Amino acid sequence: MKKILLSLTIATLVLSCKSGSNTVSKTEINEIGVTIDLVNVVDDKVLVTVKAPTITSEEIVYQLPKIIPGTYSEDDYGKYIDDLKAFDKKGNPITVTKKDVNSWTIADAKNLDKVTYLVNDTYDIEKGGGFGGNEVFSPAGTNIDAGKNFMLNNHGFVGYFSDKKDLTYKVTVLHPETLFGATSLTDIDASATSDVFVTQRYNDLVDNPIMYSKPDFTSFTVDGMEILFSVYSANGKHTAKALSGDLEKTMRAQKKFLGPINSNKKYTVLLYLSDMKKKDAKGFGALEHNTSTTVVFPEMMPASSLGEQIKDVVSHEFFHIVTPLSVHSNEIHYFDFNTPKMSKHLWMYEGVTEYFANLFQINQGLIDEGDFYQRMVGKIKNAKRLNDKMPFTKMSANVLKKPYKDQYLNVYEKGALIAMCIDITIREKSNGERGILDLMQKLSNEFGSSKPFSDEELFDKIVALTYPEVGTFLTTYVDGETPIPYDDYFAKVGVANTTIKKPGNPFLNGTSASISGIPATKEIVVRANTDLTPFLKGLGAKGDDVILSLNGKEYNLDSISEMMQSVQAWKEGETVTMKIKRAGKEQTLTGKAIIPITESQGYNAADASKIKLKEAWLKG
Repeated sequence: MKKILLSLTIATLVLSCKSGSNTVSKTEINEIGVTIDLVNVVDDKVLVTVKAPTITSEEIVYQLPKIIPGTYSEDDYGKYIDDLKAFDKKGNPITVTKKDVNSWTIADAKNLDKVTYLVNDTYDIEKGGGFGGNEVFSPAGTNIDAGKNFMLNNHGFVGYFSDKKDLTYKVTVLHPETLFGATSLTDIDASATSDVFVTQRYNDLVDNPIMYSKPDFTSFTVDGMEILFSVYSANGKHTAKALSGDLEKTMRAQKKFLGPINSNKKYTVLLYLSDMKKKDAKGFGALEHNTSTTVVFPEMMPASSLGEQIKDVVSHEFFHIVTPLSVHSNEIHYFDFNTPKMSKHLWMYEGVTEYFANLFQINQGLIDEGDFYQRMVGKIKNAKRLNDKMPFTKMSANVLKKPYKDQYLNVYEKGALIAMCIDITIREKSNGERGILDLMQKLSNEFGSSKPFSDEELFDKIVALTYPEVGTFLTTYVDGETPIPYDDYFAKVGVANTTIKKPGNPFLNGTSASISGIPATKEIVVRANTDLTPFLKGLGAKGDDVILSLNGKEYNLDSISEMMQSVQAWKEGETVTMKIKRAGKEQTLTGKAIIPITESQGYNAADASKIKLKEAWLKG
């Protein structure tokens, strides 16, 4: 997907307005005008009007996408379209025949003036929100909630005329004055009730979602990139200001990690928080775009948990600016929305992206080594539950059909591990001086957003930029059926499976909690008839005590996850005060923090001779 060359488009429009009639006519011929009416919503449907360019054929097909980039799921957006009609320049109806679920054949196309239709949204009919299932994944879906929220994933509202996807799109959105449209597109209309956006082609329009809602956004700048963070919280539980701290910290770390590889000037994060008590979005996660990300989570999540999810999920989507948005094949660049041909290299598009989303956190000090190894080992376990012998390139190229589509989730598991092993191999061969980030920077320089590569040439190009050993890995473990010997690659950087000791939670006896909650009152209570932890015993706590606060901070069932996270920062022996209510009377207990030590098998640095290489891998 390309970046939007908006300034060139606007300049063309301005010049056309100042020129003679021939120039105006030419502009009109090569432009598709779209009007989306968010004001006059009827029966939860939005009216869309599409002004046709000049057409020379006897008939033409208007289409909505069957599939969009990034989802690898056939969602048939045409099934959400009602009452599609066509008219000539005198307002007379033109015959329209429905060709299939996503396509309409329009007769007498030479006289076509406009197409109109109604759009239904996807959020209020979701049941499970399955990614790759029978429903549209919510971040790729649409919402119509008159006067409150409109999620315009534009592929759900606007289609294209066959063979005319590369014409300029001029989209006018009519909206209530109370709603703000958050997007990375530039509004060229000064009106408070009308926004006008121009994109160079249909792909660029699909690449730029817009969320309309009551203004709740923050913005900040990171190394020359303006970040816009817009939040819609169905019941006002969360705000952009309250959640922006985690996002800003994460994106500053990501930009520092990437260095010169990215030159975007604007990036938008659209966060939709779903009301789980009503018919609303249920597919949680995010979908990447060139200069933005759409994110959907349940509104009921505590702020602390939501912040952690934002850190992990948005970081993955942001790294997609490297691949496939900057480094991609012909199949991605010339994406066919209705009869797509898939690329062989999901190991790179999703796997490298997921690996970066974890590596940057250890690289920038957001997690420690143990956390990073635990994440990678978790991916090894998950990958082994899937078909570990299925060639990754074959799965990628056939991901839309069984049995390959059933293995799709492995792009986030084995895909990330493939990237890790390539990273370690490059580090080993370069004595720690280079890694997979260096490789992706070089690929970005050679190709970039406007120059795709051929699927068949990628492996040879990677070998030319790295080492023969990387090529051997790719042909054996990515293109072949051989499972990856992960321990061999960990050993290259001195990491091995050992016994790991780590501090536990003072409220837990192993996996058994000594506290629980009462939903009706939202009180946190010490469990009766159970063996309390040494910390609670030392404090003098008893069963049925109601915990009111810890070290002066009040907690209840809504914030219990925040409380459980905060105690992880305690140091052995530090003074702790806990305010409780016992038999209806409040009192304060004071004692020392007693931190249990847990032992488990896991990966850790074990070979001192490889410390330099390990540090280059994780911190270089």
